[in-house]
Amino acid sequence: MKKRGQFITSCLALMVLMTVALVGCGSNNNTSTNATEAPATTEATATTEPAAKKPTVAFVYIGPPGDGGYTYQHDQGRLYMEKELGIKADFVENVPESADAERIITELAQSHDIVFTTSFGYMDFTLNVAGKFPNVKFLHASGYKTAENMGTYFGKNYQASYLSGIAAGKMTKNNQLGYVGAFPISEVIYNLNAFTLGAQSVNPDVKVNVVWTNTWYDPTTERQAAISLLDKGADVLLAYQDSPATLQAAAERGAFAGGNDSDMSKYAPDNYLTNPVWNWGPYYVKAVQAVMDGTWKSEQYSGDMADGMVELAPFGNKIPDDVKKLVEDAKAKIISGELEVFTGPISDNQGNVKVQEGQKLTLEEVLGMNWLVKGVEGTIPQ
Repeated sequence: MKKRGQFITSCLALMVLMTVALVGCGSNNNTSTNATEAPATTEATATTEPAAKKPTVAFVYIGPPGDGGYTYQHDQGRLYMEKELGIKADFVENVPESADAERIITELAQSHDIVFTTSFGYMDFTLNVAGKFPNVKFLHASGYKTAENMGTYFGKNYQASYLSGIAAGKMTKNNQLGYVGAFPISEVIYNLNAFTLGAQSVNPDVKVNVVWTNTWYDPTTERQAAISLLDKGADVLLAYQDSPATLQAAAERGAFAGGNDSDMSKYAPDNYLTNPVWNWGPYYVKAVQAVMDGTWKSEQYSGDMADGMVELAPFGNKIPDDVKKLVEDAKAKIISGELEVFTGPISDNQGNVKVQEGQKLTLEEVLGMNWLVKGVEGTIPQ
């Protein structure tokens, strides 16, 4: 804040009975109660340059911050940004991926400089609002559409899904794994495929059965889906939703499971596998700081395990050391670039070669994935 200076006006000196007395009459403004002595007839002022204006920031959440999963991790990122930059951000939770989202994004754009929309289904609504507010910066998570004042951000969470698959492939007793898929969109498909490839890298005989819930956070539906997979014989599950329902259902059957987005070990530590974890905070600091510095530009940012946006949750209590070592060794190769998850040969579950031996899918090809790898038992609903 700009600080207002104080000034002092010295009054005339009077000589009385050979004794010199200087009487200082101070005058100041309303921001201070202190007076400082100064030479007669001298006025002192002190000013400082105003601090750079901090932008107003808002977040749009698909679920509640207390979901323990995806929205929780975004909210932790918001809190990290607030602490690092001294900015208090606003947020709106439980915003459906419908026309109601466009209304809320529009309202936030009227009073904020930066708006983060954190779910895939907000993409077109964010783009529409961005066109109406060219002076506001919009950043959309997991999408692929951009504008001059709208960028996207996400990360290669499939790297951590691959590592989770390695753990699952070693922990299964009957080579039957289960995957509770959220929506049949590319983001979930390529994570399912990465999980399967990771499991196959240590256990070629493994099969992965998938059930789609069409939910991000619905513990009842997700629990039912997990139970259906357990009933089919799966003894290790991974889920791509925000609730711990899959893990809890697996624990009741003595099976292992992992969730998504954050460390869910507290819900069933003895039955916990591991799972991908998001770390959004550093990106939020980087993006907001760029706006403050005047260097922000629209881009499609993709973080990974090397830059820390994507992490792997700690292992559960009963994961053996040899399994941990296999995963950690693969993780080191992913971070160094030696291991690329989608490197051929890779075939789909219909027998078609999708990636030739020695070839690697580009990030664009991964993000547009609409097929299931060999070993996945299930289909993509149309």
